[in-house]
Amino acid sequence: MKAIKYNNYLCLLLDSLWTALHSSFNTAHHRQVDISILDEIGNKKVMAWALFSKEEFKIAISSYNNLSTPGPDKLLWSHLKSVLKHDECLSNIIKIANTCIDLGYWPNHFKRSLTVIIPKPNKPSYNSPKSFRPIVLLNKLGKLIEKVIGERIQFHVTVNDFIHPR
Repeated sequence: MKAIKYNNYLCLLLDSLWTALHSSFNTAHHRQVDISILDEIGNKKVMAWALFSKEEFKIAISSYNNLSTPGPDKLLWSHLKSVLKHDECLSNIIKIANTCIDLGYWPNHFKRSLTVIIPKPNKPSYNSPKSFRPIVLLNKLGKLIEKVIGERIQFHVTVNDFIHPR
């Protein structure tokens, strides 16, 4: 096995390996973004955020694969699916989601992640950081709530013609 090379130096220490991987996977971190195109978008009416429904959560969780790797919370989708079959549990999770929206607060627990670096298949050499791919594993409950929020936003953006042509 060869050591990863970054900027023509071998990454033999954990610090140099971290720098190589972090620099390779976060290349857009400090790039400037031109948000002036947002000025061209006309004002849209403000809409109230409706409370989440049980159906939204049932649809969202049904799309997850039971075989996916757990995040820092060690929770599998199959476990969460079993829990959400109980109406009281589902109602409590919906209360958590609605409270997050009402307070404008996202708990630190949902932000925790575990990053696993895996090799990309069929590379001639694995001595470059670009030969690897980071996989970020998130806590399941936060990921589920994010999916429901994302589905709802996507629906409203499409129905209300909020997508800018550029």
